[in-house]
Amino acid sequence: MEEITVLVVDDDEEIRNLIAIYLQNEGYRVLKAADGLEALEVLKQNEVHLLVLDIMMPRLDGIQACLKIREEQHMPIIMLSAKSQDMDKIYGLSTGADDYMTKPFNPLELVARVKSQLRRYLRLNQGYAAREDEIEIGDLTINTATREVKVNGRDVKLTPTEFAILELLARNRGVVFSTEQIYERVWKEPFCQSDNTVMVHIRKIREKIEEDTRKPRYIKTVWGVGYKIESVV
Repeated sequence: MEEITVLVVDDDEEIRNLIAIYLQNEGYRVLKAADGLEALEVLKQNEVHLLVLDIMMPRLDGIQACLKIREEQHMPIIMLSAKSQDMDKIYGLSTGADDYMTKPFNPLELVARVKSQLRRYLRLNQGYAAREDEIEIGDLTINTATREVKVNGRDVKLTPTEFAILELLARNRGVVFSTEQIYERVWKEPFCQSDNTVMVHIRKIREKIEEDTRKPRYIKTVWGVGYKIESVV
């Protein structure tokens, strides 16, 4: 797997940033959220492999967020709490958490627990690699290993460049990419201001995957900014 993503959820910005620094130093991609509701939104738009989840937060606390997340997802969750009583730990673990740490904590110990949980999860979660290779958005399926694309079960033939553009947008659902950003990431060379290459490729992709190119479901145009694929279609 190329990149492992950890979501850090805590209403204390200093704690979020501290944990992020330590995890990024270990090579992890780190996303951050200030409460449970924000965490749920991040999970809708990103593939996350582990959560570090504080319990005491406004709007939606860690316990309720954990219960909600466990309805659909099974990645490891490490809970953080200022409460150190055994019953608090038992309650936290009973809601679906995999581990529990009390504040204040040693960031190096947290990193060690993150590594341990990820090793176990990736080793024992059979079929994980196969799912990792597939991106599903509505009726659109993209297999990044076989380079196959299907819409409603129908095979779609894309050129390597068209596939690279589609994969870039699909892996970053909800993120708007400008024409310049798409060009430089896919072609890996400086963008020429008068170049309409990206626009032409987007049009060709739409012709192949969209039922109605005038009302695209998948690749959306953000006028004056660029293109994106929504997290839900």
